[in-house]
Amino acid sequence: MESAASEILIDGVPFFRLYKDGRIKRLSGTENVPPGLDPKTNVESKDLLYSQEIAQSVRIYVPGTVVTSAQKLPLLVYFHGGGFCIESAFSPTYHNYLNALVAEAKIVAVSVNYRRSPEHPLPAAYDDSWTALKWVASHYVGTGPEQWLNHYVDFENVYLSGDSAGANISHHLAVKITNEKLDGMNLVGIILTHPFFWGKEPVGDEVKKPAIRAKMDGIWRLAYPTTSGSDDPWINPIDDQSFGRFLGCKRVLVCVAEKDVMRHRGWYYCEKLKNSEWGGEVEMIEAQGDDHVFHLNKPNCPNAVAMLKQVAEFINQEQVADNQNYKFQAADELSI
Repeated sequence: MESAASEILIDGVPFFRLYKDGRIKRLSGTENVPPGLDPKTNVESKDLLYSQEIAQSVRIYVPGTVVTSAQKLPLLVYFHGGGFCIESAFSPTYHNYLNALVAEAKIVAVSVNYRRSPEHPLPAAYDDSWTALKWVASHYVGTGPEQWLNHYVDFENVYLSGDSAGANISHHLAVKITNEKLDGMNLVGIILTHPFFWGKEPVGDEVKKPAIRAKMDGIWRLAYPTTSGSDDPWINPIDDQSFGRFLGCKRVLVCVAEKDVMRHRGWYYCEKLKNSEWGGEVEMIEAQGDDHVFHLNKPNCPNAVAMLKQVAEFINQEQVADNQNYKFQAADELSI
């Protein structure tokens, strides 16, 4: 007879298993790597505690050229994906990605670690990410606790980004910046890669995939057990009547992949944002033939290399008039 210790209470595949004795076994995203100088990119990183109360840290990255330049650099604050349940800011997946992006874009990056479900159900990840962002902003006058942020960051040129769940977090923080008036940084744009948004009503080809839709509903409930469901504004901000009105940036880049089940939600986000009261610039990138977070799983494939360059170019673009730089591809196939 199976002992209570080995009996599964919640089978959260592909993220974790929760056993009746309280143990949690994460099924992926558990490996960590230390910070330091990356010889391939000449990017240096270090870890800093941003909150003693919740014992969470950030990993900060600077390009090797920063120490020889008097010019301050754009700042990217990054939130990792993993369904709010797995991965961390210290995993080799995100460490390698941010080394490559910082080297390509010549920016400073802050990769945020946050508490994860099921031990810390949502909204813990949102709360932690906001705490981290406030900690970063506290450096804007040059007297914060971390000298890299004091010396090297242009706080008038800040971007938020993330993949999957991290893209979801980035959107919500861009709204919170407006509603709570975060001082110290000018949020220029957000970069949402394969964003984890969902909804009760299917969009596009989602109607043809009831089993996948049920799985996505289940993943969301694992992350947020007290949620109101798949139309909860945390997972479906797009259908909120105020969508776009309070988005606290002028530019948005959304990246989707052709074979990703969340592809249509990315297009839907862009379509609704375009028609909202927001009034900023939105760009769209779709990778043909690839699936969810392919750029992390296959960083050297042609689509991943191209996307890295496009993200870097987006961050470094000069601001121009809306009618000269508004890029939006009509999603004719999208059923709304």
